[in-house]
Amino acid sequence: MNYFEQELRRLFGKDAAISDKKFVGRAFFGKLSDSLRVRIEFVTLGIADHYEAIKATVINRNDGPVDALTLRFSDLLGKKMVSNPNFRDGIAPYIWRYGDKTEWYVYKPTKADYDQISEAVSDYLDVYREPELEMERSGPDAKGLTMQGM
Repeated sequence: MNYFEQELRRLFGKDAAISDKKFVGRAFFGKLSDSLRVRIEFVTLGIADHYEAIKATVINRNDGPVDALTLRFSDLLGKKMVSNPNFRDGIAPYIWRYGDKTEWYVYKPTKADYDQISEAVSDYLDVYREPELEMERSGPDAKGLTMQGM
């Protein structure tokens, strides 16, 4: 398992809303509904081997890509302060590959950072998930049930 797979598992491995999970290289694939799949991957934004963002692509099984969203770590997490004197103003988090080594550069995300990234992607995917219907009684004198969530 490579470093990207480890990080994707850390972010989405326990996400119950995505089924049939497959982790391959820099990408993660899963099932949102009968017809929709998702591909989530670390991406560069103009600098080779600097993975500064995570990209989620919703894919229709029959028609191909439906939509895609690229979330920059700097937008999600902001600049992070580190003890390294070369980065007195902080650093925008990113994963880098240098030779055979792949890791977060200078700043290592906390559990809260990982949660923030996975929640942002999950919020985006919620747009494409099937709505969950909840049955709720309208009150003691209600003559029936109402549908909530539609």
